[in-house]
Amino acid sequence: MQIVKASIDDLDLISPLFNLYRVFYGQNNNLDKARTFLKERLQNNESVIFVAKNEHGVAVGFTQLYPAFSSISVCRTWILNDLYVAIEARRTGVAKKLMDAARTFAIATQAKGLSLETAKDNTSAQKLYESLGYIRDTGAYHYFLELKS
Repeated sequence: MQIVKASIDDLDLISPLFNLYRVFYGQNNNLDKARTFLKERLQNNESVIFVAKNEHGVAVGFTQLYPAFSSISVCRTWILNDLYVAIEARRTGVAKKLMDAARTFAIATQAKGLSLETAKDNTSAQKLYESLGYIRDTGAYHYFLELKS
């Protein structure tokens, strides 16, 4: 298993996984849309993607981080927005290795920390996050204003 920071050269490798991730969360199957979105993020340096490759060089998982900043702490943070592991590679440690890569990267960029969210019913992900030291926020409410009709 190899975890690498993705570049634009990895676009065709990670796009199918990103498409499956979106389908997992109820979006329509649309590889072109997934590929275009990732291409824009990578070309514009708007996200950092780590990809897990098996011994045959096949992508079996990814995580995508978005930069954010804390005005109170006056420092960088990272939003771990996406984490996905292909069905055939689940329960093999891929997710943990991707999470470890994200943590190492955050430390290297002198970030205050990593934030993430997950569905209330995604208990397997919650167990992973908590086992890695993430603490569930019980003191704040999260709001969202949808602007697209």
